[in-house]
Amino acid sequence: MANNKVHIFDTTLRDGEQVPGCKLNMPEKIEIALSLEQLGVDVIEAGFPISSPGDFKSVEEICKNVKRPIICALSRAIPKDIKVAAESLRYARRPRIHTGIGTSPQHIEFKLKSTPEKIIERAVEAVKYAKSFVEDVEFYAEDAGRTPNEYLAQVVEAAIKAGATVVNIPDTTGYCLPEEYGRKIRYLKENVKGIHKAIISAHCHNDLGMATANSIAAVQNGAQQIECTINGIGERAGNTSLEEVVMVMKQHSDLGFYTNVQSRMLTSLSQLVANRMGIVVQANKAIVGANAFAHSSGIHQDGVIKKRETYEIMDPADVGLDRSRIVLTARSGRAALAFRAKEVGFNLKKTELDVIYNEFLVVADRQKEINDQDLTHLLKRSFEKINLSLH
Repeated sequence: MANNKVHIFDTTLRDGEQVPGCKLNMPEKIEIALSLEQLGVDVIEAGFPISSPGDFKSVEEICKNVKRPIICALSRAIPKDIKVAAESLRYARRPRIHTGIGTSPQHIEFKLKSTPEKIIERAVEAVKYAKSFVEDVEFYAEDAGRTPNEYLAQVVEAAIKAGATVVNIPDTTGYCLPEEYGRKIRYLKENVKGIHKAIISAHCHNDLGMATANSIAAVQNGAQQIECTINGIGERAGNTSLEEVVMVMKQHSDLGFYTNVQSRMLTSLSQLVANRMGIVVQANKAIVGANAFAHSSGIHQDGVIKKRETYEIMDPADVGLDRSRIVLTARSGRAALAFRAKEVGFNLKKTELDVIYNEFLVVADRQKEINDQDLTHLLKRSFEKINLSLH
């Protein structure tokens, strides 16, 4: 099974922090980095050191504080970038420089104003220079998602020959479909000389909502690393969600992949990142959203109360929650009302439940949700009104 481990490369502190208005200060970055270490990620991309003195210092301090994971610093294929990245990593126990360049026709012609041949030359020079500072060098082919596979294979082969230990195949614009991205990874596995010497990494964006599916397709086709962020935060529509890919692999154990992530920490770390970055996690977000394990439909509630697995494929405890939530709304049935009533101290007989349920619906139609305080008040008032015995 050792060959099927998927390395988790967390870029919350680099790509995730590129969300407008989500700047973290140094203590917050260190706090999140230490939590990521505890979570069990394999690589922490700590920042882009050349971008600002503050980012340089944050990478440096994270290197001093974090012991187990590889600490990675991003750079462009520019000598000064690479040198500054190396300097920021000097205290790291396991340093990695992440350098690269755009490879798609759009990037080569319009952004870099270069030629395919010169891009390969720059890629090789960047990897060799980074290799002079650290042994572990990751090369990224920016916009690989829109790069023709034949040319991408040439770039990747040249980068590996120059010394790259990891080759990152980013779907930078979130363009690819899962089958297409999977084929791209498979093409590299089958056509790049020396590909066995490097880890293939998937870095997907979520512009079309495909980031998680693309990342899973990548590992099914030979990638051994997924680059992701807590809560899926990142540029534009975000990056691959760490919690989603981890739980996909955990729930679909038949795929044969595993990670070292301690999934019971996912909810608390999601909340930490959301609080520090000031980004509210959408309620219907998979795995860590407020409604991920909440049920308000009477049909669903009845099933979950009888047997949780009828509507939940995951145990809430596996992601750090105590239990599922039965939410009382106008869509709730008698089973849910009786269940919640028992939780607040009222053991309802069937005859009592039938009478109180009608009163409950009147109140539920007036407000979106009935909490414990509302329910207790409703039950007491109903008992007094119909002169029933309080149980």
